Amino acid sequence: MGTLGLASFLWLAGALAAGGAVTGVLAGLFGVGGGAITVPVLFEVFRLLGTEPEIAMPLAVGSSLAIIIPTSIRSALGHYRKGAVDPSVLRAWALPILIGVSMGAVIARTAGPAVFQGVFVAVGLLTTSKLLFGRDRWRVATEMPRGLALRAWGWLVGLASALMGIGGGAISTMILTLHGRPIHQAVATSAGVGVLISIPGTIGYMISGWGRPGLPPDAIGFVSLLGVALIVPMTLLTTQIGVNLAHAMPRRRLEILFGLFLLTVCARFLFAMVRGG
Repeated sequence: MGTLGLASFLWLAGALAAGGAVTGVLAGLFGVGGGAITVPVLFEVFRLLGTEPEIAMPLAVGSSLAIIIPTSIRSALGHYRKGAVDPSVLRAWALPILIGVSMGAVIARTAGPAVFQGVFVAVGLLTTSKLLFGRDRWRVATEMPRGLALRAWGWLVGLASALMGIGGGAISTMILTLHGRPIHQAVATSAGVGVLISIPGTIGYMISGWGRPGLPPDAIGFVSLLGVALIVPMTLLTTQIGVNLAHAMPRRRLEILFGLFLLTVCARFLFAMVRGG
């Protein structure tokens, strides 16, 4: 990784801090850990510093998962205090999510950047379609399934989230609303899913990237300590703002905003895939 002058370093630090502020609001507003913002921001920062795309993408994903840890905990506690979290779903999904996250971390060892971006776009577009156009007509059931089917959803959430560098909010919110859960409860429960994903995901990416050539000097495996240190403080300051906005907002408006947010991120990654990194 190349060296930076003072002015460039301050510019990057300011950009990361601003990204952290937005990440915190999104974590509370949409029940997501903010990875949809931090992954593209960190990817561009690492590329600017001279990191190859094959390293920059998993490094951005792993660092995002580490950043998500405190924001997910803060967001989950905020929604729990408002009585909107469904703990039965979290209990059923805990082990399957851990298995899915572990598999994602193993895949990250050898996968190219297009794998991460492709998963992000596929899941993001499906979720966006449901939020913007499906409304209440898009349902697969009126209740969540039980037994193996319920746990299979948890495994899918863990695997896809580990490859996307998110806390699982986008995916779990879609699954819960497709099974008849109100958007506010889905968002709140998804905040708890972020806690289940971010901690094992961070550990997995540290292990997966350990000793990989081309990593920046501040990295532990695929986790950048500098990126975490610059973004986390701002997220902690702004997460409660998002929680308050979510509970003050009409359901349909929250769905539309969430859908437009995901559509913007998908467009960004499609552009990256077309230009080859």
